[in-house]
Amino acid sequence: MSATAHQERLLTVLNGPHLSEKSHEVAARNQVVFRVRPDATKPEIRQAVEMLFEVKVNAVTVVNCRGKIKRHGVNSGRRASWRKAYVTLAEGSQIDFLGGE
Repeated sequence: MSATAHQERLLTVLNGPHLSEKSHEVAARNQVVFRVRPDATKPEIRQAVEMLFEVKVNAVTVVNCRGKIKRHGVNSGRRASWRKAYVTLAEGSQIDFLGGE
């Protein structure tokens, strides 16, 4: 894979932040939670966060979340499965999604 193709892939690895009660709790431990592509690897996630936010990453933990089965009357369907990454930042590094100071 060429360098430019690799850079383009890194730009598509992160789908966005995952904001929830648990993600706010782990923020106290200097962790950030992202929704990522289903085929993203830990090194790719690390490189994407370091490139986009200009921070130092200590560790990456990935969780596969299965889609829920939902019913509406007799019809049933399934939500899409997705993946999230818990990114531990180095001391002094910080990412703020809410725009507060």
